[in-house]
Amino acid sequence: MRSHLLNDATAESYRRSVTEGVERVADKIATTRGPFTGVTPAELAPVIDAVDLDRPLGDTTAALDELESVYLRDAVYFHHPRYLGHLNCPVVIPAVLGEAVLSAVNSSLDTWDQSAGGTLIERKLVDWTTGRIGLGPAADGVFTSGGTQSNLQALLLAREEAKTSDLAKLRIFSSECSHFSVQKSATLLGLGADAVISIPVDGNKRMQSVVLAAELAACRAEGLVPMAIVATAGTTDFGSIDPLAEVAALADEYGAWMHVDAAYGCGLLASPTRRHLLDGIERADSVTVDFHKSFFQPVSSSALLVRDGVTLRHATYHADYLNPARTVAERIPNQVDKSLQTTRRFDALKLWMTLRVMGADGVGGLFDEVCDLAAEGHAMLAADPRYDVVVAPQLSTLVYRYVPAGDASPEDVDRANLHARKALFASGEAVVAGTKVDGRQYLKFTLLNPETTTADIAAVLDLIAGHAEQYLGENLVHA
Repeated sequence: MRSHLLNDATAESYRRSVTEGVERVADKIATTRGPFTGVTPAELAPVIDAVDLDRPLGDTTAALDELESVYLRDAVYFHHPRYLGHLNCPVVIPAVLGEAVLSAVNSSLDTWDQSAGGTLIERKLVDWTTGRIGLGPAADGVFTSGGTQSNLQALLLAREEAKTSDLAKLRIFSSECSHFSVQKSATLLGLGADAVISIPVDGNKRMQSVVLAAELAACRAEGLVPMAIVATAGTTDFGSIDPLAEVAALADEYGAWMHVDAAYGCGLLASPTRRHLLDGIERADSVTVDFHKSFFQPVSSSALLVRDGVTLRHATYHADYLNPARTVAERIPNQVDKSLQTTRRFDALKLWMTLRVMGADGVGGLFDEVCDLAAEGHAMLAADPRYDVVVAPQLSTLVYRYVPAGDASPEDVDRANLHARKALFASGEAVVAGTKVDGRQYLKFTLLNPETTTADIAAVLDLIAGHAEQYLGENLVHA
């Protein structure tokens, strides 16, 4: 079995195997005619259950043939222009190349003696990103597995920097449209479910700073401690951006840690035309960015950035076998000193290759395209009597609801929209997401593919209306 180990003696075998795999995927991408096949769990589960993992195929070609039936055939393909579902982006080729390199070399980004150049590349990209944000000369950060981990670490730092050790007194403020990881982080950090105070949003789905100010004042009056304010730069449902400068002013006034969850909106950091939408982010104490959303990177590629690198000490633990304390005095750059993770992939390489091949303007231009598309899509929805659209997009998300011309109860309309989404997914013709607004069922386009056109949007809207109308027609007949 040593013939399967990647080393100097098997380099040619590695080249052949990877080339064969790449050709299979390239052929699949070139010939895929829809984002999904519509396969159901009941249909696919028996195929995978039938695989006997104790009886290896012993041959790469045979394994790839099998992979076609258990994965490649029925995968959800984000590169397809009618994938309009979640915050999943098509990926750029330089990043995929970086993925291939980092997987083969298999560096672990915890200590210098496991990564060498990888450590410095990650640090260079952290500096580049903090520079784009404007966090200042003391800024630092570390790559993470994604926005949830970044938000957790940011709130850990905020907890440790708070002016009390009485966890019961700590409060976190975030908008009602913020990511669920804020609540999850509070629980994991031992703060309790009531530690997160939800601030209502305005008509544009942005945190109401007036209400935030009132809640902060009430918090102080009750003898509680405003530990952190989480502003969102690109909410998951609406792509809305909280008033960052106003939040920053309140954070300063009340001595609260300001965290900006820019997992989605970080693409604006590279935008040639929309960077101003993030004005105020430079005043944050910490920022979450997900390059695997709006920088067109493969999962995962994310980072937590902080204004004061010293605060990362709250994640620092020393082990004699790994990163003994003496290495700090020796100025050995061990990234594990900043991270919640120990073993960690060299995900920064994907962004490095992207910037070295395409440049920041190239990436930002792609994000501008999907934001422009969302504006066009909003105009289409606003002019279409079949649909109610919630809010004009700041980024690239559209939330809307099919509304029939005739009489139908709100509950029937909810069911019609939910049915339309499920029927569309089952057909494999397109993928859209769903959410609730004021308790009612809505649908959602998350536009992250520059290849998607207004014609694609129009076609999907027609499909949705068709499914919804069929459901309502059948429902009324049966009623």
